[in-house]
Amino acid sequence: MSGPAAAPGSGTPKALPSSGPRSLRDMPHPLAPAASEEAAAALSPSPDLPLPRSIADKDLSLPNGTPVDTSSPASSSSLLNRLQLDDDLDGETRDLFVTVDDPKKHVCTMETYITYRVTTKTTRAEFDLPEYSVRRRYQDFDWLRNKLEESQPTHLIPPLPEKFVMKGVVDRFSEEFVETRRKALDKFLKRIADHPVLSFNEHFNVFLTAKDLNAYKKQGMALLSKMGESVKYVTGGYKLRSRPLEFAAMGEYLDVFALKLGTIDRIAQRIIKEQLEYLVELREYGPVYSTWGGLEVELGEPLEGVSACIGNCCTALEELSEDMTEDFLPVLREYILYSESMKNVLKKRDQVQAEYEAKLEAVALKKEDRPKVPTDVEKCQDRVECFNADLKADMERWQNSKRQDFRQLLMGMADKNIQYYEKLISCSTGDEDHAFEIGLLYMIETWSEGIVVCN
Repeated sequence: MSGPAAAPGSGTPKALPSSGPRSLRDMPHPLAPAASEEAAAALSPSPDLPLPRSIADKDLSLPNGTPVDTSSPASSSSLLNRLQLDDDLDGETRDLFVTVDDPKKHVCTMETYITYRVTTKTTRAEFDLPEYSVRRRYQDFDWLRNKLEESQPTHLIPPLPEKFVMKGVVDRFSEEFVETRRKALDKFLKRIADHPVLSFNEHFNVFLTAKDLNAYKKQGMALLSKMGESVKYVTGGYKLRSRPLEFAAMGEYLDVFALKLGTIDRIAQRIIKEQLEYLVELREYGPVYSTWGGLEVELGEPLEGVSACIGNCCTALEELSEDMTEDFLPVLREYILYSESMKNVLKKRDQVQAEYEAKLEAVALKKEDRPKVPTDVEKCQDRVECFNADLKADMERWQNSKRQDFRQLLMGMADKNIQYYEKLISCSTGDEDHAFEIGLLYMIETWSEGIVVCN
């Protein structure tokens, strides 16, 4: 990424903010084993409560098998090291393909909105036809995501692009904004279509196939699943004793990851802002040489060469800024939202565990001896184990997608910057190069003579 090194008057560049008063290298890794037995005990479940095997398990390795000492993007170098992994996600056979394209603007009496064409091709028996094409607006995508959260509370639901206008974009109907949103919506549906559970959800099927989605919306809010209802209501004021060690480490990892991405996002936006300000000045700078060349016959050719070179620099910088705005920033923002979604699922898991612990305590307080654990406690334990298994599997899938996306993103931006500087070098080749050299030598000689005269 290129651009001005710093804003005028900024002085010495400031170091990136860390997540605490200590250096990141001195901080224990979020997914590393506890540094002491006391730290492990603080994160372990209460010993007086019988917990399911998945909770009692204290395996600290990531679900995808990544070593615990290389899992946190604590610095740019560690993040780049993590990108040196295989591209393949899981080698699954795909039988559902979804694309979002052809945005159209609709102007009505009450509102103006954009719809997108959603095309589906599949060989699954759950679909009556092999291909569907429907039109959906943003609020339809939002409806789908809400339904998935209701019906699949144990799974990570991919984030939608933010509803409101992104920072720096004034017109939400501009071509640039609509195209950026279309790409994000396309990625949203593709992530759902590739998920082994979410892709079979009935609401997803309706979204892809129904010609009139409003008919389904008017049926009202469907009842929450038993698990979702339990998660939302039964925990009351009970406070979770402690997260199992692996899920506590997962939460710390997400906090660090979101913090670092947020810092990168802010810096990237500042770089783009400074590049655009520099571009405005550069566009005013080039024509000055053309005007000057019209006044000086002897300098006309070299000055026109300088003007043309500056024009090429403007074009190259504009392309680089567009690439950062359209390709780099959206991915950063998506993964910031993704980490928030994962934290929400983690909180739901904690609520289910809190319910389980509360019921166990209630049973323990009763006077009479019970030869068996009550059925509702067993069901609650099953829900905890289900939540744990689903969350681990989704974390693994998310880590794999993240590696692939960030490798592609960072390598792509490196290539864009290389191309940018190659264009700057090539803009002064051939006749322009010769003209540029003549003009530069003449200006140096003229300025030197002027300095001598002034002295």
